[in-house]
This record gives sequence, C-alpha cells and structure tokens, in this order.
Amino acid sequence: MEAIFLLGNILNPIVKVLGIIMNGIYEFFHLFGVQNIALSIFVFTFIVKTLMFPLTIKQQKFSRLQTRITPEIQKIQEKYKGKKDEASMRKQQTETQAVYQKYGASPTAGCLPLLITLPIMFALYRVINNIPDMVNLVREPYAVVANAVMSHGEGVGILSEIAKNFDKLKLVTGDEVISALALFDTSQWNLLMGEGLGVAANTAIESIMKVNNFFGLSITNTPSWRSISVLIPLLSMGLQFIQSKQISVKTDKKNDAPNPMASMNVVMPIMSGFFCLMLPIGVGLYWIANSLFSIIQQFFVNKRLDRMDIDEYVVQSQEKAKNKLMKKASSSGTSIQELAKKQTKSIESVSDKDKDSDNEEIDNDASNDNAYKPTSISEIANLLKNRNNDKGDK
Repeated sequence: MEAIFLLGNILNPIVKVLGIIMNGIYEFFHLFGVQNIALSIFVFTFIVKTLMFPLTIKQQKFSRLQTRITPEIQKIQEKYKGKKDEASMRKQQTETQAVYQKYGASPTAGCLPLLITLPIMFALYRVINNIPDMVNLVREPYAVVANAVMSHGEGVGILSEIAKNFDKLKLVTGDEVISALALFDTSQWNLLMGEGLGVAANTAIESIMKVNNFFGLSITNTPSWRSISVLIPLLSMGLQFIQSKQISVKTDKKNDAPNPMASMNVVMPIMSGFFCLMLPIGVGLYWIANSLFSIIQQFFVNKRLDRMDIDEYVVQSQEKAKNKLMKKASSSGTSIQELAKKQTKSIESVSDKDKDSDNEEIDNDASNDNAYKPTSISEIANLLKNRNNDKGDK
C-alpha cells in the first residue's frame, strides 16, 4: 500500500502537467471545429515524444558505448566463471567497475533514462484512460449525462444493468458517476439512451460518441477479431517489432556477442498485441502513435549516431566523469587520487594490507609537487593497477 501511495504521489504532478497539455491540444483543434479525442491522442503523443527526445539520444549513445564495454565485461565474467569465493567475487566487481571507469561510464547510465520515462509512461495511461477528467470541453457532455442519471427516478440504479462491476462502484457524487461513464463503450451508451434520460442527456451522449469516434470505431471499445478493430492490436504489434528491430540492428551488428534482449524484442511486441485486445482502442491508438513516432525518431537518431566517432565519445565521457570526480572531491575536501582510490577499491588487490599501503602512497603522491598527477579516471585506474603490479614483482 505504501508503494502504491508513493507511486501516486510521484505520478500526480506528472499527470497534471500532461493533462494540461492534452486539454490545450483539444481546445486548439476545437477552435477549428475539430472535436476528436483520437486526433488529440496522436498529437499529444507526438509532443510528449518530442519533449523526451533528449533522453532518447542519451540512452542510444550509451547503447553504442555498451558495444565497447560488453566484450570486456564478458572476458571478466569468463575469467571468474565458477569462482564463488568472496575474494574472487570482489575482484570481479572491482575489475568490472574499472572497465566502466575506463570508458567514463556508469553501470546505471542506461537505466537512468528508463527510470525517468517510466513514470511518464504510467502518467500517460492515466491521462488517456481519464479523458473527461483532463479535457474540460469533453467533460461538459459527461456532466450533463451524469446529472441526468443522478436526477432520474431510479437514480444511479439505472446503471445497474449497464455499468460493469456496478456493485463495486462508488456512485455518490457527480465526479464518481463521470468516472464510471468514461469507461462506457458504444453498446453501453446505446442502452443508456433507452433509459429515458431526456433530450438534453441523449444529445450529450450522441456528442460523446462522436468525440470518441475514430474511423467508425469508438476509442472506448475493446478490439474484436470479428471487426476491423482487430487492426489496432496487429498494427501495435507490428510497429513495436519494427521499433525494437530498428534499435537492436544498430547495436548488435557492432558486437558479435549474443544479445540477451533479442528474445524480448520478439516477446514484448506479441504481448502488446494481446494487451491491446483486452484494453480500450484508445490505449492501442496511443501505443501505435508512440511506436510510429519512435520509429521516426530512431531513424534520425541512427543517422546522427552513425556519424558519431565512438572513440571521440569515449573521450568526452571520460572528461565528464573526470569533472564529476573532481567536483565531488572538491566538495568533500579530499584529493582526486583519494576519491579515485575509494571508487576503484584497488583493482588487483583485495587484501587490507595492500589497501592501507596504497592509501599511504597516494597521500604521499598528493603532497609531492613533482608527483605525476593523472587527469582522467582511466589514468587513475591504470596508475593504481601498475602500482599493485610493481608490488607483485617485488
């Protein structure tokens, strides 16, 4: 429960911002006499994808860099294969960390954009599944119907044979009735029109059905194998497969190592197709729009990254990592060598005696004006490695 509450607190501000964007889009089209939620979803997706484009670039750059890192990590894993003792596991961890430092990268760098985009994705679903709560002009006809339902002779009881899971719904306020109506499909609206709510309410229902229409399909309906709506899950599945293939080809062709994500690139699109069969068409339209714009974005990202010199990018990554290290060292009042020592944890030695000795040598070097001062993380790592090797020779 605490996790759900925390997630809600994180999503609420994002949902509010995205809701404002959706409302603005719908009102903009309304000025030209266009009242269609599906069109607003497409434009909404395009704007959000554009805002997230910098994160896409960052993630793809790391993927290209990972093609250099992965073979070295795999060699380390092969080196310590089957070794479960603490010393070996500690050595494997420090050598792996040294590889990432060598390229100026972090093992979590590829996850950070994902951690940022996931809350946005969850918030998007909440917006799309609650259009009447997000778009003022759409809410107006829903409010008319909700008031007619509540003032009916049977009250909200007229929804008992229409609304799904009626017994579990809380329908005390107008907002709660609107939330229930927001999930109605075409057949449910038609049944409600036959309950004698009045001319104003029936006109509002017709307006709602028109707003939800997308080439003869209602975005609140779920796709069916017996109608043209089956194209929604098929398109979603096909476009996501193209999207995943588009990303994996550019990275896999530069790395002969097997890609553990290859199976996921097939499974996930198939799963999305099945989900689309169970969810409203509006959600499927969002997935289609998201995949379509992602494919277009990825085309230009690949063009840009194909012109990128990976060696130059490694140097840039090292420089950024060095600046972060120096900034951290400055704020903590320690030398950059001491901080690097703490991070590398002695690349070749795990004994406490060697660690203490290395700390003393680094402190002596820091106090010596003529001492060699490394300028990058990789140089610091190599310096520590050479010192440990010298000890071994002695």
